[in-house]
Amino acid sequence: MSDVGIIGHGRFGAALAGLVEDAGLRCVAFDPHAVVPAHRRAQSPEAVVDDARTVILAVGVERFEGLLTRLGGRLTPDHLVIDVGSVKVGPLEVLRSALGARVPWVGTHPLFGPASLARGERPLRVALCPAAEHPAAADAAEALFVRIGCRVERMSAEDHDRSMAATHALTFFLAKGLLDIDADFTADSLPPSTRGVARAIRTVRADAGHLLEALHRSNPFAAEARRSLLDALGEIDRVLLLPEPATTTDAAAAVRIPGLGAASPELAEVRDLIDELDLELVTLLARRGRLARRARRAKSKIGKGVRDPSREEALLEDRRSWAADRDLDPERVESIFRAVLRFSVALQEDD
Repeated sequence: MSDVGIIGHGRFGAALAGLVEDAGLRCVAFDPHAVVPAHRRAQSPEAVVDDARTVILAVGVERFEGLLTRLGGRLTPDHLVIDVGSVKVGPLEVLRSALGARVPWVGTHPLFGPASLARGERPLRVALCPAAEHPAAADAAEALFVRIGCRVERMSAEDHDRSMAATHALTFFLAKGLLDIDADFTADSLPPSTRGVARAIRTVRADAGHLLEALHRSNPFAAEARRSLLDALGEIDRVLLLPEPATTTDAAAAVRIPGLGAASPELAEVRDLIDELDLELVTLLARRGRLARRARRAKSKIGKGVRDPSREEALLEDRRSWAADRDLDPERVESIFRAVLRFSVALQEDD
């Protein structure tokens, strides 16, 4: 038996299968429209169900009902069916109708995609929406995601979709609009705030640019979020078209972007302190850079190259231990020091 079966082996399904196998679990997958490596290839959805007790549905919401109808007779109380779609209310209604109390099921939304995995971003986060009929299924699904390196947050399907409507769906909506007016976000001279928008657009296109319509049509709260945004933009546009700068309180508020510091003096103070600490960090990076160049000269004298994989791994393990001793997340601290290592290696290679 395989540990996990995945129906749908597109970019996300394939990336998820890779995480499963990296965690030491066996995986089988089926997709008639994508290439599935021979070692995990199943011949049909039925073969996936027959070979795996945990079945992940990595297909579009519109295919759920037909797929579950097709597989209903093969799914048993010993199975666990996991949905990984970006919308939860509708899909969970389909799962409840098709599987009910007979077959354990749970809804999840992995909040990462192939591009974020390729960049090595951590932690990987997953929203999990338990089914009242199957509390043990939620526990089993959470255990699986934790094993493959994810952090799980439980919430209701309604809370999930409301949150995603105001964030995930609107990000796709804005990205599509900016792309449709040919806004150019490729120039080197972009200011920092615009570079942030450019990164968001690149991530949308790389991870799941095809999802815009599904995110908005399938999420019951997306239309309201979209309308609120359009109303706000319309009011901003109206004020900006006035012949004179805004003078009334309402008009001025429409074009003012409030700073968080004005709303919270405490936050302003904390930000000033963070700026001071960041300056110290940059100063320390400069010191580390000088030491890296000294190390390069010392290595040259004994005929060693820049990279020392065993030393780098030992260094990272030490930093993880230091982080744990200080109640910090070792994975996040490791990611910081991997960046520091890349910085040091680049300095040595340029030296």
